[in-house]
Amino acid sequence: MTDFSIADLEYWNERIEGIAKEYGLDYYNQEFEIINYEDMIGYESYVGMPSHYPHWSYGKSYERIKTLHKYNLTGLPYEMVINSNPCLAYLMKDNSLLLQVLTIAHVYAHNDFFKNNRLFKLGTKAEYTVEMFKNHANRIREYISDPSIGYARVERILNAAHAVKLQTERVVDFQNRSEKPAKGVSALTENNRDFPHLERYSQRLDQGDNKNSFQEVKIPPNPQEDILKFIIEYGRLQDWEKDIIAIVREEASYFIPQIETKIMNEGWASFWHYNILNSLELPQSMHVEFLRRHNEVIRPLKSSINPYYIGFKIFESISEKHGFDKIFEIRENERDQSFIRRYLTEELCNEMNLFEYVSAGNDYMISEVSDEDGWRVVRDTLCSTVGIGSIPTIRIEEWNQKENTLVLAHEYDGRELELSYAYETLKHVVDLWNGKLLLITQLEGKKKNISCDEQKRISLYG
Repeated sequence: MTDFSIADLEYWNERIEGIAKEYGLDYYNQEFEIINYEDMIGYESYVGMPSHYPHWSYGKSYERIKTLHKYNLTGLPYEMVINSNPCLAYLMKDNSLLLQVLTIAHVYAHNDFFKNNRLFKLGTKAEYTVEMFKNHANRIREYISDPSIGYARVERILNAAHAVKLQTERVVDFQNRSEKPAKGVSALTENNRDFPHLERYSQRLDQGDNKNSFQEVKIPPNPQEDILKFIIEYGRLQDWEKDIIAIVREEASYFIPQIETKIMNEGWASFWHYNILNSLELPQSMHVEFLRRHNEVIRPLKSSINPYYIGFKIFESISEKHGFDKIFEIRENERDQSFIRRYLTEELCNEMNLFEYVSAGNDYMISEVSDEDGWRVVRDTLCSTVGIGSIPTIRIEEWNQKENTLVLAHEYDGRELELSYAYETLKHVVDLWNGKLLLITQLEGKKKNISCDEQKRISLYG
């Protein structure tokens, strides 16, 4: 049974919003929905969207989260916030009143971050978020219900597109996306501006599949990171298949700013919920719980990074040294990698006791600590593993048109590919490309080639 009413939440929301504005937070109109734990599991499984296309991975996620929660092996989020305009936030009805107050303040800071950080400005259109996801869900369901297509064929394309959806351009740019998602039309028609060579290439194919009809030019002229875009443009697929790939690509681009700013975003929200609640002059009965809940959110974790903790400590340090104007400037312009590289100091590394460890057989060994010599190594390692940096960089080097072979190259940065994942991913790309693949990488200091043919037979050589 809850210890609050809707009137209580409205009262505290009004006070929090007033303080947030006094501090200078600038946000979209905010909407809240009170939900139970089963709803929260569902929203978490479907990445927070009120509407999403059906796919087995979401059901698997739901069952996993539900089972872990049932046996008290994991907790559920206190809240969930959607980057949309108006901004949608879900609050767990089982939370205490103090926890609702804290999460409401936390939500307004997330809202401010979504509206003002440059990656979200360039990479998403918040006013179309809900419409976009509903439109995508409707189109996927139409393909599933089409007797000439059906669920199995749709699932095959979705599985493959999901496998490489984050193999995309490392610089977020909204210019290559439509201003508004298509309504009731194929994305292939709406988004032709994204793929200027699509019509020309289709005309070449209409002239016949004779190998001599291909122009002898290097495609792509420069290495390309956006694998799904290249497949949409040049792949020998039907329109509905390209439309599904375009849907997955557009939704992935919506989430990339969140992946790239996880530490900043959570640190920003934690910093402001702390300051806003201190400004509320809470009654003593609520203040003790506030301190306990806040410390639970930003506590350091064993053997892993807590983004709330790292982000909070960096923003707190900057505000103490340079004031609020500086942190607002940082909130607008940085992503996790640049944020950590510029503002994670030796003093903070020591205070947070950050260190680097490596695998040593069945155990782990500390390789660097945050002393005078090692703190930069620790910082740089953290920089290289946050956001998209945690995902291998794979580029399309060349399309051998005569053999319909796609040549991919892994940018080796000291981290080798996990071969079992690489093999399965190549098999998924074959489903999209309908041709041969060659992936160039490096293993144990030597150049290696991994090939995958149309029958999904894998070869490792070199």
